[in-house]
Amino acid sequence: MSKEEDVIINRVAQSKLVTFDLEDYYPSGPRVLLDISQWLFEGIILREKEFRASVKAHDWSQYKDAFVAVHCSTDAIVPGWAFMLLTVELSAYAKKVVKGDLQNLETSLYQSVLENLDLTDFQDKMVIIKGCSKKPVPESAYLLITQQLHPLVKSLMYGEACSSVPLFKRK
Repeated sequence: MSKEEDVIINRVAQSKLVTFDLEDYYPSGPRVLLDISQWLFEGIILREKEFRASVKAHDWSQYKDAFVAVHCSTDAIVPGWAFMLLTVELSAYAKKVVKGDLQNLETSLYQSVLENLDLTDFQDKMVIIKGCSKKPVPESAYLLITQQLHPLVKSLMYGEACSSVPLFKRK
């Protein structure tokens, strides 16, 4: 074999593909799931006076710089003002408060980040949205970035450069 035949060429590195990794936009900070059933009578009945007293006595500083999802783990009927009252207390400490579970929280965080992202660098490029991540990237983030990149890019793929799934190619 000649030396030219021994050279391994990395075609992926030489390609004009641009990778968009949603994990790069993962907002750092602790995530907290706050269950309000602890402040309900027998876990299912909201008594306003007792609820307000529990909220007032709670140490809200533990949520400093956290992203908080507020939910009720029981089948209680909780009036909207209860979640609003908690948000008033949390807003002094938490970076963000949402009603729902941790999946709702991640969805909301990514929505905020992606809707404010400048994507002009991807104009007329061949883009792969990276599929695997070590961080909890919600599926909705993939849909949102696809919707945003679609009108800009020359082609859009999903996965890794060595095994991508084509999604769109401008004609």
